[in-house]
Amino acid sequence: MKVLSIQSSVAYGHAGNSSAVFPLQRLGHEVWPVYTVHFSNHTGYGQWRGPVFSPETVADVVLGIEERGVLPQCDAVLSGYMGDAEIGEVILDAVARVKAANPAAVYCADPVMGDVGRGFFVREGIPEFMRDRVVPVADILTPNQFELEYLTGGPIATVDELLTAVDGVRARGPKTVLVTSVQTDETPADSVQMVLATDAGAWLVTTPLLPMYVSGAGDATAAIFLAHVLSQDPATALAETADSVFTIMATTHEAGSREIALIAAQDGIAHPSGQFEAVRLR
Repeated sequence: MKVLSIQSSVAYGHAGNSSAVFPLQRLGHEVWPVYTVHFSNHTGYGQWRGPVFSPETVADVVLGIEERGVLPQCDAVLSGYMGDAEIGEVILDAVARVKAANPAAVYCADPVMGDVGRGFFVREGIPEFMRDRVVPVADILTPNQFELEYLTGGPIATVDELLTAVDGVRARGPKTVLVTSVQTDETPADSVQMVLATDAGAWLVTTPLLPMYVSGAGDATAAIFLAHVLSQDPATALAETADSVFTIMATTHEAGSREIALIAAQDGIAHPSGQFEAVRLR
C-alpha cells in the first residue's frame, strides 16, 4: 500500500507519525508522512519544545504531494490526534482529495480524545468534531472503549452493550470498527481485549494486561491494524494486530522503558507469532 499519514511527530521516542510510520514500513508499505507538529518528545513528559504547524502549512504539504500527481496511487489516509478543528478540516480535505483521485482509497481514523482514568485530554471542541465530522467520513475507525462510549453516549459494561455501541457507530459511516482497551464486566482478570466489527461479523481477542502505561501505543495499533485489515480477512487481521501490539508492549515492559520499544519489537510486527486467537462473537 501507499499510505498518507497526517499526524504529529516527535524527535525522541514514539508518538503520532513517529509511532505509526515504522510499523507500516516494516510490514512493507510506503508511507507519505505529513506532520502537524514536530516536538522534541511527546507531551506526556510535561515539557517539550518544537513547532506546531499551521493548518495552512499542513495543507500546503498535502498540496505539494498532490502536485506530484501521485494521489491516484494512494490506498489509504491515516489520522490520529488532531490539535484543533482547523487541522481536522485540513485532514478531511486531504481525504476528499485522495478519494477523488482514487475512489477505492480508504480513510482510517483513530479518534484520539481520551482514556479511562484520564478523561478527555484534547482541546475543547475536538470530541464534537470527531463525533460529527470525522465519524461520518471514516471507513475504518479505531476508538478505545472510553472514546466509543463518548461517541455513542453511554457507558459500556458488557460485550452485548459494546456490540450495540459499535453498531451505532457503524450505522453513521465507518463499516470497519476496531475497539481497543476493552474491559467489560466479562473481561477476564488481568486481561485487556480488542473487538472488531465489519459487515462480515464481529470478533474478540484477549491478551494479558501489563502493569504499565505508555504513549504512542494507540498510534502504532491503528497503523498495524490498517496494514492487516486491507490485506487479510478480519479475524486474522485482528489476531495479528493483537499479537504484534502485545509483543511491543511486552518488550517495552521488559526494558522498563517509558517509550514503546518499536525497533526492538520489529520482528514481532513483521512476523506475528500466532499466540492469540480471534473468537467470533456473531
